[in-house]
Amino acid sequence: MAVEYRCCETGFFIRIAIITLLVLFAGLMSGLTLGLMSMSQVELEVLVKSGTPSDSKHAAKILPVVKRQHLLLCTLLICNAAAMETLPIFLDSLVTAWGAIILSVTLILMFGEILPQAVCTRYGLAIGAAMAPVVQILVWICFPVAYPISKLLDHLLGKDHDALFRRAELKTLVDLHGNEAGKGGELTHDETTIIAGALELTKKTARDAMTPISETFAIDINAKLDRDLMMLILEKGHSRVPVYYEQLTNIIGIILVKNFLTIHPADEMPVRNVTIRKIPSKR
Repeated sequence: MAVEYRCCETGFFIRIAIITLLVLFAGLMSGLTLGLMSMSQVELEVLVKSGTPSDSKHAAKILPVVKRQHLLLCTLLICNAAAMETLPIFLDSLVTAWGAIILSVTLILMFGEILPQAVCTRYGLAIGAAMAPVVQILVWICFPVAYPISKLLDHLLGKDHDALFRRAELKTLVDLHGNEAGKGGELTHDETTIIAGALELTKKTARDAMTPISETFAIDINAKLDRDLMMLILEKGHSRVPVYYEQLTNIIGIILVKNFLTIHPADEMPVRNVTIRKIPSKR
């Protein structure tokens, strides 16, 4: 009787251990499915080349695993399904059928889905890198079943799911990374403006970059460089000032503002006496 009792007790703890391992394994597969499949190859390549040392190291370990995305997806789902389908078999030997159903659903939902996915969402890169060798082994174990399914998915959906950002999307992404967006970005306003301008260059014409003649600050060749005009030129802050004759549309040249350094406002020197540089013209 004592031997039979010990055997029953040993069998009970073995079942408990197997149930625990199945729940943990199912949770691991569920978390890795979310963590690994949410990382595109483009994102990982960016981390490998320009990420922090730890992120770069983790991404380099994950990149070979996610190259065949459909094969990886099939492997993780097959392992997850196998663990979840096996769990009620061991629970059924400990509790009633209804109890096995309730316990299996509760354990899988809490410890096999919610917690693992929440953790892998936050630390998916580190966990994925640590489990990359295990995932490689599982891929080879499930290869006879997972490979045909993955090839079918490749044929129906295509192999490459990575999509590079379009120009408009890149511009929005840069704006979101600016420190003015309030999301913790490091880019300054000037940096985001320069990057956005570079992305729009192919669509811009010379007309778009030019200032309308009606808004241009220019001075008449017959004007005198008195104190008021000199102060106005300094307030505008331009290094060069256009010079026109009689009307604003008749620009005849430009003056370098640094040439005014030797001119005293009290002399009221005429603009025509200052060196006027000619500008290229189609006429």
